[in-house]
Amino acid sequence: MIRVRDRAYSILASLSMTTLSMMVTSAVGLVLVFEFTNGFHDASNMVATMIASRALRPRQAIALVALASIAGPLLGGVAVANAIAGMVDLGGLAADAALRVVITGLVGAITWNLVTWVSGTPSSSSFALFGALGGAAIESGGSGRVNWGFESIRNGRLTGFTAILVALVASPVLGFALGWLAKHVSGRLLARARPGITGRLRRLQIVTSCGLAFAHGTNDAQKGMGIVALALMLGRGDAKFHVPTWTILLCATTIALGTLAGGWRIIRTLGYGIYRIRPEHALDSQLVSAFVIFAAGQLGGPVSTTQVVATSIMGVGAAEHTRRVRWKRAGEIAITWLTTIPVSGLLGGALHALARVMFH
Repeated sequence: MIRVRDRAYSILASLSMTTLSMMVTSAVGLVLVFEFTNGFHDASNMVATMIASRALRPRQAIALVALASIAGPLLGGVAVANAIAGMVDLGGLAADAALRVVITGLVGAITWNLVTWVSGTPSSSSFALFGALGGAAIESGGSGRVNWGFESIRNGRLTGFTAILVALVASPVLGFALGWLAKHVSGRLLARARPGITGRLRRLQIVTSCGLAFAHGTNDAQKGMGIVALALMLGRGDAKFHVPTWTILLCATTIALGTLAGGWRIIRTLGYGIYRIRPEHALDSQLVSAFVIFAAGQLGGPVSTTQVVATSIMGVGAAEHTRRVRWKRAGEIAITWLTTIPVSGLLGGALHALARVMFH
């Protein structure tokens, strides 16, 4: 009887480990899908100004940006990955329950990315991930499952959702302000330039676009890296958070492949829908966006490439001709940003509730 019982326990333990392994594999696969959708979503942001100003042809621009995107996460560190993994508190949950939160959060973020991509709306993949993951975590055990980080405001070292929210709010403000400033500076520098300067400005955009793609890699690819590392930690029962090298390579490559897929609808929105972009505008926007995104990545602040690029274009346009900026279209984009976190949060929570009923 004892042998039979021990054998039954052994079979149950084996099945449990198999289930966990499948869940970890599913989580990693979904991260790659998310990174792919992130790539073709944010590729549009990175190449829109270069295409609109005719610096490169669309396929050339996307291929160039895809290659530069690989280098970013390989050389940019893992500060953002640590911030992403620390947003939710899954302590006390069984490994399968914690992985269910991660999986449903990823499905929610991917769904929102696809919906906004089909509609041609420059939505934020970052907002979608934070909202869906937070919604799934809250549905699993209340608001305490999210590391809000409110107490960190007093000691001046922001953590958790507070740090993420501050980075997401501050970055578009900086994008607009620096875009406005950059246009004024470049306007003075180019005031006496000859018409032939346009060709040089277009060639310079190849360099600035590579810088923007590199910065994008240091920030956006790390979001997926953080989720993969979290899933591995939960599946193995490790107490220490670690981002393996293969995870960096896998996420970097996947986001680059997504970039190659492109997002032509969003390219039209950003490249032509906000302001009539010429080479000097594109150069200013790319320089500002690359600076803000790279600086945020080094500080561990996960920002939205979509937000930074779009607001830098608005800033550049406002510095030249305020009335020529299509503020109505800009307002539609802003509404999408504001609704992404709550809508994707509801989506992540609903998916988690459904999964809990189906697999409980």
